[in-house]
Amino acid sequence: MVAEDNKWKPPGDDDEDDEEVDETAYKTAKDAVLFVIEVNPSMLTAPPPSDSKKADTDSPTSAALKCAYALMQQRIISNPNDMMGVLLYGTEKSKFTVEDEASGTASYPHCYLLTDLDIPSAEDVKALKTLGEDEDEFGKLMVPAKQDVSMANVLFCANQIFTTKAPNFSSRRLFIVTDNDDPHADEKAAKSSAAVRAKDLYDLGVLIELFPISRPDREFDKRRFYDDIVYNQVSTDPEAPAPISGPTKASATGDGMSLLNSLLSNINSKAVARRALFSNLPLEIGPGFRISVKGFIIFKRQEPKRSCYVYLAGEKAQIATGVTTELASDTARTVEKVEIKKAYKFGGEQILFTPEEISSLRNFGDPCIRILGFKPMSMLPLWANMKPPTFIYPSEEDYIGSTRVFAALHAKLLSSQKIGITWFIARKNAAPVLAALYPGPESLDENGLQIMPPGLWLIPLPYADDIRQNPEMTTLIRAPEQLIDRMRLVIQQLQLPKAKYDPSKYPNPSLQWHYRILQAMALGEDLPEMPDDKTIPRYRQIDKRAGEYVLDWGRELQEQHEVWLKENSSAMGALSIGSKRGAAAGGEGNDGGTKKKTRVEEVDDAEMKKAYANDKVGKLTVAVLRGWLEGKGMDGRGKKGELVDRVTGYFEST
Repeated sequence: MVAEDNKWKPPGDDDEDDEEVDETAYKTAKDAVLFVIEVNPSMLTAPPPSDSKKADTDSPTSAALKCAYALMQQRIISNPNDMMGVLLYGTEKSKFTVEDEASGTASYPHCYLLTDLDIPSAEDVKALKTLGEDEDEFGKLMVPAKQDVSMANVLFCANQIFTTKAPNFSSRRLFIVTDNDDPHADEKAAKSSAAVRAKDLYDLGVLIELFPISRPDREFDKRRFYDDIVYNQVSTDPEAPAPISGPTKASATGDGMSLLNSLLSNINSKAVARRALFSNLPLEIGPGFRISVKGFIIFKRQEPKRSCYVYLAGEKAQIATGVTTELASDTARTVEKVEIKKAYKFGGEQILFTPEEISSLRNFGDPCIRILGFKPMSMLPLWANMKPPTFIYPSEEDYIGSTRVFAALHAKLLSSQKIGITWFIARKNAAPVLAALYPGPESLDENGLQIMPPGLWLIPLPYADDIRQNPEMTTLIRAPEQLIDRMRLVIQQLQLPKAKYDPSKYPNPSLQWHYRILQAMALGEDLPEMPDDKTIPRYRQIDKRAGEYVLDWGRELQEQHEVWLKENSSAMGALSIGSKRGAAAGGEGNDGGTKKKTRVEEVDDAEMKKAYANDKVGKLTVAVLRGWLEGKGMDGRGKKGELVDRVTGYFEST
C-alpha cells in the first residue's frame, strides 16, 4: 500500500523535507544560575529622592532581588528545566541548610541561602516577591554583619551548592552583584585564598559573571580585586549562554535608566542560549584546503510552545500521550509501518521506491561548505534573502589553525567588498543550497560593548524555480519635486532613534501576552486586563513632531492636483468623449436602444452549502458567486478567486 499525504500536516511539514531546521535537532542545554548578592550599608541605601519619573527608588540589594524574581518568573515558563538560586552574603544571620538554622550553627558564617539552587516552583517565586515587597520582612533579614565576610568562604559555599545540586549541568553560572570593588583591601592572604576558590569554580566548569554597581561618588574598579576572580573565559559548549561584561552604573541624580531596569537588561541578554545549528563542519576554500567552522542561528522567530497535553476529565489531571495510527482508506484497518512504501506521482502513475533508493536519491554528499567562487557585494540583491542566514565561526577541534585562516578570509572579503558563492549541505541527507558567504563587521553599542561579533554569514540564495513572475507593469505618475520635498520633511521628523531599528526595544506583543497569562495562572495572580504592546504608534508624539508638516503636504498635494488637472484637461476631455461615443455605438446595436439582459442562474443557500461541503465552490461561475454574495449583503466585486474566498469564509465562520 502506498502512503497517502497526511492532510493534517501543515504545508511543508513533510518527512522527506530535511531542508527546514527541526527544533528537536537542537541540543538541549540545562542552565543553573546562582545569584550571589552582597548585603552591606551602601547596598541597602536607597538613592536620594528625585522628582523625575525615571528616578531610582530601590536600593541596590532590593533591585537585585527584584531582578532575580523577574528572571525566575521568566525561567519558570520559558526554561522549565533550568535551576535558579539566591545566596546573600554579608548578613548578620547565617543559613546554609535547614539543620544549620535549627541548631544555630553556621557552616558558612554570614552567608544566607535565601533560595536553594533548584527548579523554581510557584512557592519560590511568591516568597521572593513577598520579600521584595514586604519592608518589615526585608528589614529583619537584611541586617549587615559587623564582621568582614571572607570572599573565599562565599565562593566555597557556591562551590558546594553547584556540586551537590547541579553536578551534571552543561551550563553553570555565578552572578555576583556588589558595589564593593575591594573587599580585602589590606589582606593579601584573603585575596589569594579567594583567587584559589575562584579557580576551583572554573575548574568545575562554573562561569563567574560580575554585576558591578558603581556608587554615585566612585566608579567600580575591577582591577582592585575582581580581575583575579572573574576570568574572560567562554564556555566550550556552543549552547552555553554568552557572557556579557560591563559595569552597571547607579544613577547619582535619579535621571536616566533606573538601576532595576539596567540590571534586568543585562540579565535578559544573558538568559538566552546560543543555538548551534552544526558543529565542526568543513569549510573547503580550495581542493585539499579545509578549515573547521561552527554554525549558529542568531535570528529565529519565537512562538509559544505547548510542552504537553493535559487530560482533565479524570479524577486528577494527567499528561496525555499522543499516538498516531495509519488506517487503510478502503477497509479502515490498521496499517503496519512495514506495509507502507514511498511513492512519487509521475504521468498519472505512482512510482514505488525502496528505502535504499529513497536514501540514494536524497544523498548529495557529505555535509560541507564548499566555496565555488567570489563576486562583488553589489551583485547580491536585497530580494535574494529568502531565509534566515546562518552565522559561522571558526573551530579548532578538527583542523588546527582554522581561526587564523578564517580571520584572514573574513578580513580579505571585507576589505575587497566581495562575497563567496558556496555549495552548502548543513547535515546528512539535507538538500544542497547555493549560499552567499557574506562578511559581517563587528558591531558595537554606544558604550563600546559588542552587539554582534565579526564573522561570516551564510545567506541561502534562490534557485530559478523559486522566483515568481513579476506583476503586470503599470504606468506610474511621478510626483512633482515640490511634493517630494514636503514629504521629505515629514519623514525626517519621524526617524527612529539614531535612525535605526532596535529589535530589543520591541518585544513580540502576542508572545509576551501569552506568557503573562501563563505567569498569572501559575502564580495565582490577577489576570492582566490588556497587553503591553510597544508596537502601537505614539500618535500624540507623531502629531507633535510632524502634524503641521503633514497638513502642509496635504495642501501642496491639493494644489499640485489642480495644476495637473488643468494641464491634462484636453486629454481627459477626449477620453470622456470617446467613452460616450462607445456607449452610443453599443446602444445602436440593440433593439430599441435597450440592452439584452442575460439570465443569471441562481443557487439557494442549501445548494451553495452543498457545493462548499464537496469543495466545488470554485466550479461555479462568477455570475452565480456574485449573485449569491450580493444576496447576502456582501461585496460581489473582484476576481473569481476573491469571490470563492468570501463564500468559503462565510461558511467557515458559521
